[in-house]
Amino acid sequence: MAHTGTQTQPVRSCLLLVVVSVWVQQVEGVWPLPQQLHQSADRDCLSPQRFSFTYGRDSAAQTGCSVLDAAFKRYFSIIFPDFTKGSENRLQYVWSEPQPFVVSVSVKTRGCDGYPDEDSDESYNLSVSEGQAVLRSVTVWGALRGLESFSQLVYQDDYGSYFINKTEIVDFPRFAFRGLLLDTSRHYLPLHAILKTLDAMAYSKFNVFHWHIVDDPSFPYQSRTFPDLSNKGAFHPFTHIYTQSDVIRVIEHARMRGIRVVPEFDSPGHTQSWGKGQPGLLTPCYKGGVPSGSFGPVDPTIDTTYKFMESLLKEVKFVFPDSYVHLGGDEVSFACWQSNPNVRKFMEKMECLKTHAVRVTQCLLLSQIPQDTVLEIWKGEKYQAELSRMTQAGHRVLLSAPWYINHISYGQDWRNSYAVQPQNFSGTEEQKKLVIGGEVAMWGEYVDVTNLTPRLWPRACAAAERLWSNEEKTLNADLAFPRLEEFRCELLRRGIQAEPLFVGHCKHEYDGL
Repeated sequence: MAHTGTQTQPVRSCLLLVVVSVWVQQVEGVWPLPQQLHQSADRDCLSPQRFSFTYGRDSAAQTGCSVLDAAFKRYFSIIFPDFTKGSENRLQYVWSEPQPFVVSVSVKTRGCDGYPDEDSDESYNLSVSEGQAVLRSVTVWGALRGLESFSQLVYQDDYGSYFINKTEIVDFPRFAFRGLLLDTSRHYLPLHAILKTLDAMAYSKFNVFHWHIVDDPSFPYQSRTFPDLSNKGAFHPFTHIYTQSDVIRVIEHARMRGIRVVPEFDSPGHTQSWGKGQPGLLTPCYKGGVPSGSFGPVDPTIDTTYKFMESLLKEVKFVFPDSYVHLGGDEVSFACWQSNPNVRKFMEKMECLKTHAVRVTQCLLLSQIPQDTVLEIWKGEKYQAELSRMTQAGHRVLLSAPWYINHISYGQDWRNSYAVQPQNFSGTEEQKKLVIGGEVAMWGEYVDVTNLTPRLWPRACAAAERLWSNEEKTLNADLAFPRLEEFRCELLRRGIQAEPLFVGHCKHEYDGL
């Protein structure tokens, strides 16, 4: 079954060029840059009424595939924004009859009802020729990446006609994990802001939404097992929470775009909001040998702590389908633990009395880090040394330290993110293979719905390209700038309020939709 524009609309044709056009869309106008891309000046005119998506005869997925059926409709609207906004009838002067154009999509494995995971194959091949485009991939997730690239190849001339150049693309991601973190504890982010972020992530081929859903300031996750966690720990128990249906909606919105949702329930530190709805969970801090009235990290000395954590994480595992959950483990207040006589005795018994808080945390709560645990390197200017140390120990790692883009500065600070080389550290080739990707982080101390989108985009796009594309082909930020500038304008037209890179303008400025 083909997906196409409404046939009852008057046919929109292409302007007949009396002279040869000297303007052709910039070669390699796709972000992030594909592994291999070859374009020619030959181009086809596209008409929304004579354009369609269809499944190839040899495709394992056919009509009824939820992921691709929805993607065909979504990308039709993205490719032909004027048509969908009802301005397809505006006067043009000289016409020629457009030819049909069909995008044929074939996938080797169906997988339409599942979720993307760490082993998902996102590779695709795209061939655009006269009257057709052929997109081939192993999975529906690869097909989504190919549809995104195809959508960026379509452009309009000054008369509003749509064109696409003949193109050959062979593409696949450099890293399997390309994440973006949102912090919904320090400021509550409404559901629509999260969904729009997921849209923009798909445009940049990010594939993991790291949802830092709770923290010290608030606990907005509405737990079925422990409802008082949000009743007493959220900023507001009704207006500033994520219900179970909200969470399901985020997960499904992400799935339809090939994005994993990895929740983070940071512990044993960063749990002040937890204690409001779970009495006895946090460690009483002492001063002068008596309780001070303040509380520190989760109390590791009592059995109820472990029973609570087991029950909560069991629920989290049931609600979130991804095979991973992020447990944080950072910034634990060791001083409170040291002040508490019960914890001191417990640490002595467990032989955990060391000076480094992270090591104490690991000892108390994990005994030791399992070999299959993925470690995130999130802090420090000398993150290369941490990459070397963690991979030497045999752990898979993620890099986020240089991509804390909640930090802002005047000028083109995206260039700093673009210059990061995730595998540029001292180690063997086997160690470097243990770097499975990275993520940008948008922490929420100074970010809420009013400034989230322009602070994220297009600055996050720099890391997106570093994590997807061939590093040797994308080290020059000056060469990347025109392509990123063009992509930023495309984001505006798609309703993403991306901030400007420098002086200039877009043909289609942000219109507030």
